[in-house]
Amino acid sequence: MKILYAIQGTGNGHLSRAKDVIPAFMKRVNVDVMISGVQADLELPFPVKYRYKGLSFIFGKGGGVDLFETFRQNRIRRVIREIKECPVEDYDLVINDFEPISAWACRLKGVRCISLSHQAALRSKRVPRPGHVDWMGSFILKNYAPCNDYFGFHFKKYDDRIFTPIIRQEIRDQDLNELGHYTVYLPAYGDKKLIKVLSQIKEVNWQVFSKHSKETYQKGNISIQPINGQKFSESMASSSGVLCGAGFETPAEALYLMKKLLVIPMKQQYEQHFNAEGLKDMGVPVIKKLGKRHIKEIKKWVDDGRVIRVHFPDQTQMIVDQLLHEYITSVEQSVKKLQFSIPKFKIAQ
Repeated sequence: MKILYAIQGTGNGHLSRAKDVIPAFMKRVNVDVMISGVQADLELPFPVKYRYKGLSFIFGKGGGVDLFETFRQNRIRRVIREIKECPVEDYDLVINDFEPISAWACRLKGVRCISLSHQAALRSKRVPRPGHVDWMGSFILKNYAPCNDYFGFHFKKYDDRIFTPIIRQEIRDQDLNELGHYTVYLPAYGDKKLIKVLSQIKEVNWQVFSKHSKETYQKGNISIQPINGQKFSESMASSSGVLCGAGFETPAEALYLMKKLLVIPMKQQYEQHFNAEGLKDMGVPVIKKLGKRHIKEIKKWVDDGRVIRVHFPDQTQMIVDQLLHEYITSVEQSVKKLQFSIPKFKIAQ
């Protein structure tokens, strides 16, 4: 059996999860890897057979998605060409982590495509939902990467096909300690904004991992450094707390590492507002944005924040095996139905 594992390359969470998911598939089937998107900072330790620009959301510096840059860089003719060129017909099955090019290529060419992603979990009516309705956000979550079937991840097992987060082995193997600093990852904010706000809490040593800086430098009690996966993991594991966006992988890893957590959902990212509700459901504090009005809340979290206890067992191989078993079973049933529906003719004597 040959599958294509297609990964969304906007942000680092999808690629982080793939580091553990791909080896689990490789134990059972032949796997080729595809990535689309231009906003990731991590590299996979596996060969990547296909790379596309895809449909990327471009992070701004004011706390949200830069809509102008997003529309400017996502040229529809190129996207259509990539969908037509994507060779999904060469595979028995496509596993999709919220990746639009392969998903729409499968829809166009009639190839089976199964979603294995955090976004898949948000389709369930049982997950906590934001208090506001974002029609565009809902449309994107439903139609950005449409698939035939869905397996999802969330902070809790809200439904039968929702599993707790996949925590990569690199994080599971980290030595835990506490050196007194706070780790920060807010890619939708520029360095100047981060420094302006966090410098007001002078008693804290902030270690900021920046999407907007290519060099390491120090500003008072704040160190700014480019994103580096290993250094970021080490910083989180030795921190007193983690301040980050309301994505999925980073909050999940911080919770697993037993660090107190504070999140700020990104503007124009409906998914992050779903995540914020899920984290609130667990007792994690959420603030609306990074601004002077929220300095007191950040300081209160530094002084009084608590660790939320979670149980995220290593189920990666089990999830992959269940997905493959259900797929093979559905194929076998389809074949039986086809055989049953074929009329039998008697040969005239």
